[in-house]
Amino acid sequence: MNEQDFQQKLGDLIEQINDLPPEHKEKMQSLAKQTAERRARMKRSIGQLQESLDYLRMSIKYLVFDLEATRRENKYLREMLRKDTEEDNPEGAD
Repeated sequence: MNEQDFQQKLGDLIEQINDLPPEHKEKMQSLAKQTAERRARMKRSIGQLQESLDYLRMSIKYLVFDLEATRRENKYLREMLRKDTEEDNPEGAD
């Protein structure tokens, strides 16, 4: 249910509540108000959750990028060490 549908149904409900006898009217108005407030809180919570998930996705992408860069650097440094070791200890110089 989208926001427009919810607001329409809530408006219809409030109109129906206004037609009730006074002893029931106040209780129903309170329930309708509580329902609207809960929906607003839920929407805020979902928005905050979405923001948190977006931040988590971005953080994971950064960590994967950093891991790949570290692996490339390690491979490059190992290759440099291997070449340096081979230059210092040629096989025929035993």
